[in-house]
Amino acid sequence: MWRKKIVVAAAALALTTTVSGCSGSGGDGQDGKDASGLTTATIALSNQQNQSYLPLILAQRLGFFKKQGLDVKIDNLQSTSQVTDALLAGQVQGMIGFFDHNLDLQAKGKRTESVIQLLQAPGMVEMARTDESIGSPADLRGKTVGVTALGSSTSYLGDYLSLHDGVPLDQTHLVAVAAGPTFVAAFQHHRVDAGVTTEPTISTLLQKHLAKITTDMRTLAGTKAALGGPYPGTCLTVQASWAASHKDVVQKMVNALYASLQWIETHSATQVTDQVPADFYAGSGKQNYIQALANEMGMYDPTGQMPTDAPQTVLRVLSAIDPVVKGHSIDLSKTYTDTYVQQASQEAGHAAK
Repeated sequence: MWRKKIVVAAAALALTTTVSGCSGSGGDGQDGKDASGLTTATIALSNQQNQSYLPLILAQRLGFFKKQGLDVKIDNLQSTSQVTDALLAGQVQGMIGFFDHNLDLQAKGKRTESVIQLLQAPGMVEMARTDESIGSPADLRGKTVGVTALGSSTSYLGDYLSLHDGVPLDQTHLVAVAAGPTFVAAFQHHRVDAGVTTEPTISTLLQKHLAKITTDMRTLAGTKAALGGPYPGTCLTVQASWAASHKDVVQKMVNALYASLQWIETHSATQVTDQVPADFYAGSGKQNYIQALANEMGMYDPTGQMPTDAPQTVLRVLSAIDPVVKGHSIDLSKTYTDTYVQQASQEAGHAAK
C-alpha cells in the first residue's frame, strides 16, 4: 500500500500572528538596538498557544528578556518548515521547536544546535476517536493519523509509534491538520481515525468526548514506556555560526529562558495560567486549560540541560522513520550544548545569595 500524505486545507487558514506585546518579523536577521537601547532579537515558532512553548511566552511576559537587556520579538509562523527556513535564512536568530530537528538538519548538511532544553518529555499524546476500536498504535494499520504538519515532531513520533508496534510505515496515512480548532474538527468530522497532538488540544478533545488517549508522552515515565528512552521536546535552537559570533546574545537568551523554567518550577498551574494571554485558553476555557497544564507540568525541564541518553533515543527513533537521517552518520555532540545553561545556572545561584 502506498503512503498517502495529505495537507488539510483548513490548516492553511492559520495566519502568521504574534504574541500579545510582540510584533515584527526577523528582518535581515541582524541583531541591533531598539529605541530603549535593548538588543533586538527574533525567535520563531509555530502554534504559539501550545503549552510546550510557555517558557518562551513567560520569559517575555514576565520581563526576563528585558532584564537581560534584550528586546525579543516572537514570530508565530504557520508551520515547522517555515520556522526552520526562517532560521536558516537568517531572518530570525532562534527557533523554538523540538530537539529532533537538529539531527534532521545536520543530515541535510546544516549546522544548528540546541542551547537550552525547555522540555524533558514531548508533552504529546496519541489519541483515537472514541467511536473507533483503536487501543494502541498496533491498531492503526490502514488508518488515517492526524499530525500538526508533515515533517513535524508529531509526524516523527506518530510514525515511530506505529512502526514500533509492528505497523509498517506504508500502512498508515499521515494527514496534516495543524492544532487547536482544526485538529478538533478533523476528529469531529471523521477526517482522521487517530492523531498525535499536545495540550490544550488534548483536553479539548477529551472534554468533547471525541477522543481517548492511547499513548501518553506527557511525562518522563510515559515517554520511556512508549519510546524506550527519554525523548526531549522543545528547545531553543540557533545556527552554530551565528552563536559563535554572538555568544553574549545567546547567553542572555538562555539566561532569560532558564529564569522562566525556574519560575514555572516554583508556581502552580493556576499561577502560570494567570500570566498567559487569555486567547490561549479561549477555545478550551480557563479551568480546562489549568487542568491540562497541571497534567503535564512534569514535562518542563527545570535544569534546562539535555537529559542523559536523550540524544541517543532521538537518533534511534529518527533512524527508523526519517529517510533523511537513516543511514547518515550524525555527530550528536554537535546537535546541542549545555554550556550556556550551566553558566545561567551558576549566575542564578550567585544572584540568589
